[in-house]
Amino acid sequence: MSAEPQAKRTKMSELDQLKQYCTVVADTGDFEAMKAYRPTDATTNPSLILSAAAMEQYQHILDKAIKYGKDTGSTIDEQVVETLDMLSVLFGCEILKIIPGRVSVEVDARLSFDKDASIAKAIKLISMFAEFGIKKDRILIKLASTWEGIQAAKELEKNHSIHCNLTLLFSLYQAIACAEANVTLISPFVGRILDWYVEHTKKTYEGKEDPGVLSVTRVYNYYKKFAYKTQVMGASFRNTGEIRELAGCDLLTISPKLLQELANSNQTLKRVLDPKTAAESDIEKISLSEAQFRWHLNEDQMATDKLSEGIRKFAADTRKLESLIKTLLVK
Repeated sequence: MSAEPQAKRTKMSELDQLKQYCTVVADTGDFEAMKAYRPTDATTNPSLILSAAAMEQYQHILDKAIKYGKDTGSTIDEQVVETLDMLSVLFGCEILKIIPGRVSVEVDARLSFDKDASIAKAIKLISMFAEFGIKKDRILIKLASTWEGIQAAKELEKNHSIHCNLTLLFSLYQAIACAEANVTLISPFVGRILDWYVEHTKKTYEGKEDPGVLSVTRVYNYYKKFAYKTQVMGASFRNTGEIRELAGCDLLTISPKLLQELANSNQTLKRVLDPKTAAESDIEKISLSEAQFRWHLNEDQMATDKLSEGIRKFAADTRKLESLIKTLLVK
């Protein structure tokens, strides 16, 4: 008897099934993890870079950034800024050697309420990538989903053809403002929404009842209903159950630990989010001025808490990274 065909004998992993429904993005600064799980895109942030900078295998990248900072800045403060920017660019360049798609590079969280400074920093980072031969269509500039961050992204997209990823997004109103600004991508934080509700209600949530899953599902359906071009990338997952419930989302950015769990599982993964279903849903369109945006965000305690907390945490990790850089610069 002939052997059973390989396709029948070997079931696809959940990770491979997921890749059929959406773009998988690596939520890590670890190059080896990217090689192992073969994501299309990857993302960075100050926390990931801080962690990677402490690893011996990335010491050469840190050394190169330090040299650039010393050669470019005239004062220690300028050298720190230049080193930090170059560190982001160098990590981005290394990541782009591994993945076929785009890398997200974050603007300093301390600029989250400064539209003009955010625009200037984004343009600078794109120009630095260009010096390494990286075209801007392979870069996503990450900005916090404050009103100022969203308006900075609007101008970058419209006037500079710089694609943006709006992060720290926790509410439908933030998402609507991003879509109206024609940004390329948003990153709603599934797990951090869950964290807030668990802390404040002392309840446990699973599957479709997970508040983070519900939030991203609502945003996805709203976008598809009204044919917005902005894509939705679910982020900050706490477990694979959240990922399964969002199968079909445009993109999902996933940590190595959860990527491994999905790669090791062969259970059937069904598509949950679908643009056709969303287009048929009964959703009313919402108009949103700056005043309405600020009011609705203010009324949403979870979104307000998590947005401000996220900005503070990213800023704190940036300061830690600056402290490390300053120590190395004065050696």
